[in-house]
Amino acid sequence: MEKTSWLKTLRAHYPGIIFERGDTFRWSPRYNTVYFGPLETERDLITLLHETGHALARHTGYTQDIRLLKIEREAWDIARTQLVPLFGIKIDDETIEEALDSYRDWLHARSICPNCESTGVQQDETHYRCLACTTIWKVNDARTCQLRRYITK
Repeated sequence: MEKTSWLKTLRAHYPGIIFERGDTFRWSPRYNTVYFGPLETERDLITLLHETGHALARHTGYTQDIRLLKIEREAWDIARTQLVPLFGIKIDDETIEEALDSYRDWLHARSICPNCESTGVQQDETHYRCLACTTIWKVNDARTCQLRRYITK
């Protein structure tokens, strides 16, 4: 399928979703919009399909880190089962696991105590507590910037 028709196909099949050029690939539930970067390679298409999977699942966000992995897996499952047949491509397990690993690594980094480097537990959306030294720290969102951890107590 020609690259120029990727968006045309998605817009025809999913007229309730807005597809708009942006700086990165992402789903915005607030604006009901899938933003996309350059669409030059099959990998770009796969990423677009993944973000469209979030839209079809009506993902609105998460407050606990473990939920992020669940919604990411759901978006990949929708991309693989519902969307790739429209384009005659395949998303292999390795591609999905690499993407999920990037989230697993990010979530693990958030949970590392900045004081003693033990693994902590999430207390709320942005705070963790260390089981070893009782330090409490706050994390930034860091999905589009460098992860920061700030000791609060």
